[in-house]
Amino acid sequence: MFVRCFSRVRSAMENLRPVVLSGPSGAGKSTLLKKLMGEYDNVFGFSVSHTTRSPRAGEVNGKHYHFVTRDEMQSSIDGGDFIESAEYSGNLYGTSKAAVHAVQKNNLICILDIDMQGVKSIKKTDLNPIYISIQPPTLQTLEKRLRDRKTETEESLQKRLKAAEEEIAFSKQPDVFDHIVINDKLDEAYEQLKQALMEEINKVKNINSSS
Repeated sequence: MFVRCFSRVRSAMENLRPVVLSGPSGAGKSTLLKKLMGEYDNVFGFSVSHTTRSPRAGEVNGKHYHFVTRDEMQSSIDGGDFIESAEYSGNLYGTSKAAVHAVQKNNLICILDIDMQGVKSIKKTDLNPIYISIQPPTLQTLEKRLRDRKTETEESLQKRLKAAEEEIAFSKQPDVFDHIVINDKLDEAYEQLKQALMEEINKVKNINSSS
């Protein structure tokens, strides 16, 4: 009986689908994620990304990032060990398959906060995540949110708006995202996000109740 029960739990754990969250800066991903983690603190987890940049003050290897050399990371990328990677400001960043599996082994749904290029990369893998795009109701609304932050120069703001326009156009292509959540009213957007994830959330609850 115990063996059968353990097998069912292990099978359910292995079938937990990661969640890919994508969307323009200012669309409200961080706010929605904070609400999600607050309500389901023992259900979701974040994978630890790899980077070739040096640690900043207070950053801990294995907690904030896996800090590795460029040769080490490039070798792992070439070997197919990463589900997505990109280069920013001369440094490599990426998410390894092992980092996702480490979250799943703790009976948690792995959340991947990924940009458009990352989504394209993951589409080429066998990861089989749930793809969710968080979007503003309009580009005008997004512009207002970004301006209200008072953290952007005019040049950087225009770059973000252009990137947002490209991401929204990308999301309209067939079979890219499983769910598109328009974050106009936060509570309504959060309910949409929860409903999109409820099947996986219930899997974790069943695992925990059986273990």
